[in-house]
Amino acid sequence: MRLSRYFLPVLKENPAEAQIVSHRYMLRAGMIKQQAAGIYSWLPMGFRVLRRIEEIVHQEQVRAGHIPLLMPTLQPADLWRESGRYDDYGEEMLRIRDRHGRDMLYGPTNEEMITDIFRSHVSSYKDLPLTLYHIQWKFRDEVRPRFGVMRGREFLMKDGYNFDVDRDAALHAYNRHMVSYLRTYERMG
Repeated sequence: MRLSRYFLPVLKENPAEAQIVSHRYMLRAGMIKQQAAGIYSWLPMGFRVLRRIEEIVHQEQVRAGHIPLLMPTLQPADLWRESGRYDDYGEEMLRIRDRHGRDMLYGPTNEEMITDIFRSHVSSYKDLPLTLYHIQWKFRDEVRPRFGVMRGREFLMKDGYNFDVDRDAALHAYNRHMVSYLRTYERMG
């Protein structure tokens, strides 16, 4: 596609809401548009970069032996009540009620859900070790969202979950994660 036909809404001036350099560059380059405090639309160029980063992360996670899955963004509140974190999480968690009157939440993280999946489908230590991961949109209603997409209220995040038989296996899994993160950083640097 010709650049003259591409949607690339660049800005000439620094936006007043942009406090850090990378945030200013992304806004001025037409990669993102701020819709509300900490909430951004990913415009075509920014979306392309975001998808490329996601692709690299997936490649390095699979290379490390991690297994991808995708969990829903909406979660039943009962899982969070069971863990004791529903009331403890605070106002950053967006809570809703569906049309059937069930308490739900927009996931700020997925530990409760992955634990429920694990306990439903893994019944023996012989199934371990197991490392699952996913890349998904999250929402945390930060009091003061700042620093552009790095501390936004809605953001794309990679979560990794290890299930191991003992401490040594957990440390080995941790090291595998660290190596995959370093390789990811190296590929983007």
